[in-house]
Order: sequence, then structure tokens, then C-alpha cells
Amino acid sequence: MAQEYATRGSKNHIKNVAIVGAAGYSGKYIVESLLRNGNQNITAITREGGTSQIPSGITVKKVKYDDHPALVEALRGQDAIIITMGVRAPPDQQTKLIEAAAAANVPWILPNEFGNDNANEKLRNDVAVNAHKTQYRELIEKLGKSSWIGICCGFWYEFSLGGGENCYGFDIKNRSVTLFDDGTHPISTSTLPQNGRAVANLLGLKILRDDENDKSPCLSDFKNKFAYIGSFVVSQKDMLDSVLRVTRTEMRDWKVTREPTLERFQRGNEMLKAGDYAGMRIGLYARNFFPDGLGNHAATRGLDNDKLGLPKEDLDEFTSISVQWALDGTLERYGQ
Repeated sequence: MAQEYATRGSKNHIKNVAIVGAAGYSGKYIVESLLRNGNQNITAITREGGTSQIPSGITVKKVKYDDHPALVEALRGQDAIIITMGVRAPPDQQTKLIEAAAAANVPWILPNEFGNDNANEKLRNDVAVNAHKTQYRELIEKLGKSSWIGICCGFWYEFSLGGGENCYGFDIKNRSVTLFDDGTHPISTSTLPQNGRAVANLLGLKILRDDENDKSPCLSDFKNKFAYIGSFVVSQKDMLDSVLRVTRTEMRDWKVTREPTLERFQRGNEMLKAGDYAGMRIGLYARNFFPDGLGNHAATRGLDNDKLGLPKEDLDEFTSISVQWALDGTLERYGQ
């Protein structure tokens, strides 16, 4: 396909951005970064009757997701929509948003695709919640009015480290950790602020390059693809070393157990089949620590950090944040 360039006088930047989940766990960091960049008009799409506290400085439109015409009207004139929602959100909610975005001719959609490398068929199909996301990308392409961009960021570091044993294996409050195998398998992981910066900076790119001499990254480079970002490549032992540093504790202060990663993955799947939702998280996280290395997208794909102007971050700084969240109950308020 021939390279497409911007034409003189054409609109070559995203100006109007709608976001679903603006007050949510990840959405608030995206909004903060968009506001900090100051490049777009931001509209929060929220449920009618919702009680979420939306950050100041953005427009709020309350709608019923079942009211297709109202949803289309709320999205009319938007250049992009960002969809963030929890894994327990009704499965048809994102479908309704995508269909409304297509009807409103919104050219860019960032679906609820923040996490693992779902472009990797093996990794995607091993975990049901990841495989489930494929339908939304396919729907966007089928409708033919919008292009999608997924954000492959791995798991959110501070959320996952402090989120309990079912995630990265750590129980911060009780000073215990379960190492998967020997705890040395590296994975790619991102902080919530890095995720927010990535989305904001991505939507701040030119849509198309100016001409053949323009070598800068553009939004169209990511059309119907994933942007790969990260903060750290770490193993559980790296995380544990960081926890010991920030808590000023030693190994003798912690209870350390081990579980084979494959057995943990299978155990989580069996729990989920039996109706125990905790099994979903156990299996989802365990899969990223398989020795096949597919949980380390920094190694398998490379990162787009430089293209998106993302900074290097300090591991201990975010370990400290995670420890504090685990101890003060912040994560419990988000269903951990």
C-alpha cells in the first residue's frame, strides 16, 4: 500500500476526544495526561444516573447505553473515543459504544484493550478474557467507519504488586509471597501514569506524515495495530528485592512459598470453571510468567516508548506507591 500523506489545509491532528471511564482506575490517569498535554477538547461519556466524580476541565455527557440515538449524538463530532471499563462490565456495553461511534463517524477507537499482547495468537487464546476482546476489534473493522488502536502495556505494576496473592503473588500486608517456579521469569509491566501518558501522547501525534521527508511517528502507524509500551522488565525476584528495599525488611521477615507456574495456571482455570471468579485473575497472571517469554513484550515486540516520548521510571518509586496502596486499603476500594 502506498504511503499516504497529509494534504495542505487538511485536519491532521486529533482535536476532540471522548472517554468512557474517565473517573475509573486507569481512565483518570489518561484524563490527567490529556489535560496536561492540552492538545484536545475532552468529553467524558458517563451513564445517566452515575455518581462518578469526573475531573474538572472536561465536558460531561450523561447517556443511557441502551439509547442508541442518544449515544450517537453524544459522540458526534468526536475524533477519537477511548473505552476503559472493568472486566465485569456487561459484555454488550462496549459493542454499543463501538456501534454508536461508527454511526457518529468517529474515525479512531481505542477499545478496552489495555494489557497483554493480544496480537499473539498463542497468548491470546490461552486466556479466555483475552480471547474475548478479539470480537471488538473485529467489529470495528467490520463496520468500516473507524480504525482501532490497542495498548499493550502488560499488567499495571502498582495495581498488580499490591493487589494480593492472586496477581503478582504478593500479600504485602501479611508479608508473604508465592514465587511461580523459581521466581526468575521476566515480564513487561507498566505503571498507571505511563499508561496515561502513552494514550495522551499517541493521540497527540500527527494523523499522517507531511511528506516523504517527514520521518516522525504518526497515528496512522498504529492503525488497526497495537502500541507496545512498558515501564519495567522484571521478575518476581526483582519485585521482591524492590519490596525489601522500600519496606526496609529482610528475607527472614517474609514467608516465601513456591508454586509451579503451569499448575497455578491450571488451578486458576479450574476455579473459574467452578464459578470462583478469583480463578480468572490467578490464571490470567500466571500465564504471563510462563517460561516461553510471551509475557515479556518488550523482548518479543520491542517498545514504542521512544516514539511516544515516554520517560524512564524508577522501580522503587512505584513499588513504594503499591505498598502504600496495599496497606491503606486503596486497592480494596477497586475490588481487589
